[in-house]
Amino acid sequence: MNVAFFLIPKKDIVYLKENATMRQALERMVYHSYSAVPLINGEGKYVGTITEGDLLWKLKNTPGLTFQNTEEIFISEVEQHVQNLPVTIDAQMEDLLSRTVVQNFVPVVDDEQIFIGIVRWREMIEYCSKLLILAGHMNISRRTGFRISITAGLMIFRSKKRVLQQRIPVRNPPTIGTLCGRG
Repeated sequence: MNVAFFLIPKKDIVYLKENATMRQALERMVYHSYSAVPLINGEGKYVGTITEGDLLWKLKNTPGLTFQNTEEIFISEVEQHVQNLPVTIDAQMEDLLSRTVVQNFVPVVDDEQIFIGIVRWREMIEYCSKLLILAGHMNISRRTGFRISITAGLMIFRSKKRVLQQRIPVRNPPTIGTLCGRG
């Protein structure tokens, strides 16, 4: 399985240019109900992720800054507290899975670091849940440092930093064909 299978292309997601204003970021994030969006530079390269937490910290720590005057602050002036590390389109599934556990989404870049889209952890959880329904339980890898298990329709990701739980339907278990996109 490769990263392209899970990729949501750039044209279908919300992202910001690094020269956007804080006001534009806030309005876009509120409109789409996102807590984080990727940032790209003028050349189309991924340069980071801006989160609502980053924006709130900027508001809190800047005397005189209000929602009304956020159009005067550029995103490049806002400190990013979370670093969403990208993967390349030809990355191994282990790399994608290990980043999915600690990031809401994983940015995907090409060989020249041009931003081409994201992989959301939702799709990765759905993929893993299908595998786990077939296998019952799975240790992903000692190297990635996390485990996934299923108990009574509850999928649990465990890592050193966090535990994610996701209810999964068990009415129609997938077949090998549906896992490979043939069904």
